[in-house]
Amino acid sequence: MSEMGRTFAGSMPEFYDRFLVPFMFAPFACDMAARLSGLVSGHLLELAAGTGAMTHALAATLPSGVRITATDLNPAMLVQAQTHAGSQRIAWQEADAQALPFAEQMFDAVLCQFGVMFFPDKKAAFREALRVLRRGGCLLFNVWGQREGTVQHEASLAVGQALGRDPSTLLAPPYNDVEAVRADLTAAGFSAATAVPVEQHSFSASAHEAPVASCHCSARS
Repeated sequence: MSEMGRTFAGSMPEFYDRFLVPFMFAPFACDMAARLSGLVSGHLLELAAGTGAMTHALAATLPSGVRITATDLNPAMLVQAQTHAGSQRIAWQEADAQALPFAEQMFDAVLCQFGVMFFPDKKAAFREALRVLRRGGCLLFNVWGQREGTVQHEASLAVGQALGRDPSTLLAPPYNDVEAVRADLTAAGFSAATAVPVEQHSFSASAHEAPVASCHCSARS
């Protein structure tokens, strides 16, 4: 996994959960959960769960017959994730997406919200996802689209200038070339891949919190 994810410790998991999750991740988490709303049984695995934005959306949407295992490489993020109500239903486990500690064909779906971009070896992570998927299972994940003009992009420019860093190093690595992603999935053994554009509106509690959260996250990257 990336060093960015490993450094989210101390006060950062709580800050991330309080400010960045509602502003950047919650709308997409709800969208992903809605795509699986027809499930009534089975076992789901989440990779790079962070503080559980999508995990808790899944738990709130899916019936108790669906088991949920959520993993992340950073134990501090998982500790924060478990502070939310309903966390008892979820099996939390520290794990590297590129070397999953699970037997073959354990899961009906493998999910990842905005974590794939940070995997150093994406093909290895995809091979691991395929290995633990049952026959007919699916891998679902989000990646960011074009970032130019977004709050995150503008924050990276400001923070990069203040810290004397290349702004591109303060954003998630780009991974939105559909054909390149499809080629990686095919190389890992997946037989088909579908890309669906998703647009969501983000909200912040105040006009102040949105840039503060974005700049703080960039500065810690």
